[in-house]
This record gives sequence, structure tokens and C-alpha cells, in this order.
Amino acid sequence: MSSEWRRSTLGRVATLQRGYDLPHRKRTRGDVPVVTSSGFGDTHGVAVVKGPGVVTGRYGTIGEVFYVQADFWPLNTTLFVRDFHGNDPLFVSYLLRTVDFQSHSGKSGVPGVNRNDIHELAVQVPSPDEQRRIAAALSDVDALLAKLDQLIAKKRDLKQAAMQQLLPGHLRLAGHDEPWPRARLGDLFDFRNGVNADKRAYGRGIQFINVLEVITRPHLTADHVPGRVLLARGMQETFAVRRGDVLFNRTSETQGEVALASAYIDDTPMVFGGFVIRGRPKAQRLDALYAGYGLRAPEVRQQLVARGQGAIRSNVGQAELSAVEIRLPCVREQQSIAAVLSDMDTELAALEARRDKTRQLKQGMMQALLTGRIRLT
Repeated sequence: MSSEWRRSTLGRVATLQRGYDLPHRKRTRGDVPVVTSSGFGDTHGVAVVKGPGVVTGRYGTIGEVFYVQADFWPLNTTLFVRDFHGNDPLFVSYLLRTVDFQSHSGKSGVPGVNRNDIHELAVQVPSPDEQRRIAAALSDVDALLAKLDQLIAKKRDLKQAAMQQLLPGHLRLAGHDEPWPRARLGDLFDFRNGVNADKRAYGRGIQFINVLEVITRPHLTADHVPGRVLLARGMQETFAVRRGDVLFNRTSETQGEVALASAYIDDTPMVFGGFVIRGRPKAQRLDALYAGYGLRAPEVRQQLVARGQGAIRSNVGQAELSAVEIRLPCVREQQSIAAVLSDMDTELAALEARRDKTRQLKQGMMQALLTGRIRLT
């Protein structure tokens, strides 16, 4: 460590103080941000702390750190920096993000972060000039991440809008004008309920697709399936998942969510669980890639929810799925629609991968810059 860096305690670099009570009934109209343990919430007409400032959670959400440029009101569920002792506020915000607040929560027997414990943590800090250079470099990465998040949100909205127009046939792609007849899912798929294995069988064996994967992944690959179950070979074949299979979630408020088993699972044996129904195409009228989009259309979900059974938890069985009707374009138009939506998914995946890689790089930068392993000139 360079001699320009000094050893200290966190309390001598940034003194933390508990925020202030502000019940909703006492809040007045204004543009002063009210900062909670989970970030920026309401606004108020009066500020009690001058910006720029730094806030972190004392109760509730612990470990998040928020940099506040303007004057603000930190709630009593937070800790804010009362005194920066001449240090750069933005640098301090990054320094606090390296603190493991969770390990100091309830340490003294009282729930929440104890600021006295935090104040005693040993830290090393550079000169104010170097602090500003470090903060500027990390801030530039944060700005890039914010732009990526905005772009991803925009692309998701565009894809959602495209699905809402293309899947019901409100918008037709060039070169397609054939009518869309109605078809029952029972005429398009053979359905089977998933396996209910003994609880001792889980955690080993072949990969096992459960409800969570179905409701979070429209296109499944082996990388998305962390679970495993031990089954006899005959059961593995009975409950196998193949390319082109469609998996439905059969229960609860996410009922009707559907995932398409991707081509990438061909060499990976997988089975599916009891709260999932497998639909295996039995007709050439349905393109496999289109199925992963078309069966997520709102009209399908609405029919499934309406047909759900159960006093406490709504369930959809094979009979209910078979009776659902969809408007089905010809295979050529299905492929055209699927190609448009698949291209959007590919673009989204690339942006998300870039964002995730940038986040990883930022973590490495923080560790290197805030410990002096990398110096900025």
C-alpha cells in the first residue's frame, strides 16, 4: 500500500447517524426525496440533511448503499453519513458498498445494523484527489450500467408490444394473409403429468425441471435446470423431456406459464416434476419455436385460469388444457412470427450478458481501486 493511503476506522472517515421519523400523515408536498432502507420512496416538502449524502439501511433492506445528490430526508430505518471528515462523498458511497453490513446486523442482540460496530471497522483511504478520481471512474461504469438497464427495459417493452400485436393476429407480417382457424390444444399435443418422486430421490440423478424453471424461462436449456432426481430408467423414459416439448405450470396464480424445451437439451437427459404438465406435439400444424411464444398469449392464460379447479389452490389438469382453444396461423406464418420474436430474445440476451459482465468487471474494479492495488494517475 502506498504511503499516500492512510489507515483509519470507518467512523473517522464517515460518521453514521440514524435517520429521522416521518410518518405519512406528516409528509407535505414537495420535491425533497425521502430515502428508505430500500432506496428512494416518497417525497416531502422539507429536507433535514444537505446533499450530497450517502444512506444505507439500518432495518429492513440491509446492505444497499444510496448516493443522494440533492438535499434529502433519511428515514429512521436508515443510517446516513453525518460527517464525511473532508472525504469525497461519492468515494465514501463506494467504500461503504464494500462493507458486509449483514454480518453486523443484530450483533449486539438488537435487530438491525449497529453503527458503533460499523464505526470500528478498519479501512484505508487515499488522498481526496485520488478519492475523486476513483469515484469518477466507478461512476462512469455505473452510468454505463444505467444505460444498459434502460436499453434492456426498452427492448423488453418492445418485445411485449410485438407479442401483443403478433400473437393475436392484430398485426400481420408482410406476405401473410391466410385466415387463422381455431384449434384445441388437445388436437395439437399429447399431455402427461409430471413425476412425483419420493423426497429421498431428489438432489442426485438426472436433471429435473420444476415449476420455477417453467415460470421464469420461456426457452429452457440444460443450463437453466439446477435440480436433480434419481429415477429408474423406465421412469426416465416415461417422464423425459425432448426438443420441441412444451411444459405448462399447472398450479397457483402463475398458472398457464409455459416454457419450450430448447433444441440444446438433446444430449442432456431431463425429466419434469409433478406441478408441470408436458405437452408433446402430435400434429405438424404447430411449429416448435412458435409454440414457446404462442402458448404464452394472454388468451391462453385467461382460459387456463378460468378453467382452474380447487378450493384453495387453483389447478389445471390435462382435460382443462386439452379444451383450451387458440387461433393458429399456418406453419409458414408461425415460423415468421417466431423468427421476429426470437431475434428480439437474442438481442435481449446479448444485452443482458453485456450488463452482467459489466457488473462483474465493476466489482473487480471496486476491489482493486478501493484497496490501492490499481492506482489512477
